[in-house]
Amino acid sequence: MAAENHNRAMCAFSQVRAVTTGWIVDFMFLSLCRRFKEGKFEEFNEIIQTLEAVTECPAKELHEDKTMICAFLARVMHGKQLDVQFEENEDMLPLMSAAKIWADIEHTVAERCVFIDVLELLFVQSVAVCLISDQISHACLALKWFEKNHTLSQNLCCKVSSMVRKKDPRDPLLKSYSFPRLLETIQTYLDAYLEKNPSDYLVKEATKMLQASPESEKSEDDLTQDDLTQDDLTQTLDARRKHPNKKEQNVGNDPSVFTSSSTTKRKLLPTNFMEEWEIDSCRKPFLSVKRIPESDVSQVTSKSMETSSTLKRRKSPRKWTDKLDRHLKRGVKRHGVGKWAQMLLDADLDFEGRTGVMLKDRWRILMKYQG
Repeated sequence: MAAENHNRAMCAFSQVRAVTTGWIVDFMFLSLCRRFKEGKFEEFNEIIQTLEAVTECPAKELHEDKTMICAFLARVMHGKQLDVQFEENEDMLPLMSAAKIWADIEHTVAERCVFIDVLELLFVQSVAVCLISDQISHACLALKWFEKNHTLSQNLCCKVSSMVRKKDPRDPLLKSYSFPRLLETIQTYLDAYLEKNPSDYLVKEATKMLQASPESEKSEDDLTQDDLTQDDLTQTLDARRKHPNKKEQNVGNDPSVFTSSSTTKRKLLPTNFMEEWEIDSCRKPFLSVKRIPESDVSQVTSKSMETSSTLKRRKSPRKWTDKLDRHLKRGVKRHGVGKWAQMLLDADLDFEGRTGVMLKDRWRILMKYQG
């Protein structure tokens, strides 16, 4: 009898664990989509690492879709970095790998036109980032790979082929098929997917708990749009109107209510080493969401050895060149001071793997010398 009760308890716990895991995956997925939209690379990478640990256990089909979408977003985020490797085949550039996953998650795309737009943008940008980096051989490889593995407009293929022959990274075609437009189109897809699959159960429950807690008065003012859905934000504002004795805050004029903290989080682990990411426990091809420069490929031996060596390994500071300074000044002129994420996504600006924090620190140094 005791053994039977124990088995029932274990079965019940297994079911509870599966449901709880689903909630966590939903929350991490929602957070990842928001960080992608905001271009916050540091936070994006932190969430990816957490999601990898959560998704080691078996997941249902819906969670598998979300895992695949996250892997797709990771490749797009590093799409302009040619030394980043997501697959064992070293010829597969990040955006080429993204296109493979995009074809696999076609069933999650609500509108056919959005699927085609993203595929064509991935095609053009895969070639464009190579031309911008003066990697003509990689551009030819990307062109041939897309023509062989995907159904594309013949007219578009001819235009991209012409762009490669001319070796012109400023071809007028790139104005219509720019990297920012790729990000915007993917965001349109994510908005539609989240509307159908809200993934906000934990967010709503946490918000209710905070609002009901007697200790929430102090922390409630710190809630941001990242932490609340639009409905929850409205409820919070209504609650403040009903309690005028609480600390007042001009929500309409205070941008801090709608933006996250300016303090940038550091990565728990560097993202320049690749780890296996299995969708579930059965034998399936892994989807790596980590990036790995070609110079470090030979150093990766196993997941356990990789983790320990990564913790100890420190990279020496990389020198800022005149070319990088020119790109930084051009980026500030084009996008404005503080728009570091937009500069990193600008196809015309190559910061050679620098982060937004690095751009900000370098700009302060330049301003100090000029002053």
